[in-house]
Amino acid sequence: MKYALGPLLYFWPKTDVEHFYEHVAQSDTDIVYLGETVCTKRRQLKHQDWFHIAKTLSDSGKEVVISTMALLESPSEVNVMKKYIDNGDFTIEANDVSAIQLASEHKIPFVVGPAVNCYNAQTLQLFLKQGMQRWCMPVELSRDWLRNILNDCEDLGIRNQFATEVFSYGYLPLAYSARCFTARSEDKLKDQCETCCIKHPTGIAVQSQEGQSLFTLNGIQTQSGLCYNLINDQASMKELVDVVRLSPLSIDTLGVVQAFRNQSQITSPHPLDKQKECNGYWHNLAGLNIE
Repeated sequence: MKYALGPLLYFWPKTDVEHFYEHVAQSDTDIVYLGETVCTKRRQLKHQDWFHIAKTLSDSGKEVVISTMALLESPSEVNVMKKYIDNGDFTIEANDVSAIQLASEHKIPFVVGPAVNCYNAQTLQLFLKQGMQRWCMPVELSRDWLRNILNDCEDLGIRNQFATEVFSYGYLPLAYSARCFTARSEDKLKDQCETCCIKHPTGIAVQSQEGQSLFTLNGIQTQSGLCYNLINDQASMKELVDVVRLSPLSIDTLGVVQAFRNQSQITSPHPLDKQKECNGYWHNLAGLNIE
């Protein structure tokens, strides 16, 4: 299996982003996704900056994928997406069906991101005809669901025509909204948010009245309250999963990549923190659970 760093889901200062990817270039990560996927008001890095980082990572031997927005709300956001798709050098990750359409029209190979609702083999067959090279399944699906979909792909004769990727570490992106929850938490309007999300490098933790970690607010994105961690489930991914996706966090992301690689060679389980981590969806359980 290969190990991928998904797109950075949080708003970090430009210097922090550049410093992070300088370290990524020297790491043993196989694939790196780049680009703003959550909110276009996060403008410290322009598309040219992302392309510069992409070139540096590509020169260091990484496979680079440019990720598009998951929720498009204005013509200006569509124009930015077009610039990503027309980059001329890199595969794109389509997080919206409009990106799939544009990529198909321009004959650009693409990865179908986890924000696209794709739940059956027939949809994968359609995307494959449009130019899909890899599919990252929606985060709420289980191993059993994945196996059944791939069995159906086998029946359709397309099983070996695309790679499969699974979101395996990080706070799960569960939903997107036209509202900005981070701005609302500071009594700011969305259009006058002052990009306050930059103060929360891993989002805002939200607890239930009983004190249970329930959600993480990240601008217009609602994430899981617990960190999804499939480090002990890599053996069950064999013959199903080609790429393990790890979502960048502000603390020791590259150490997590190395831990996943090491654990793939170890039979004894890595200890998980039930207060902070979960893996329920993969095991067809409630998402907050640990198997």
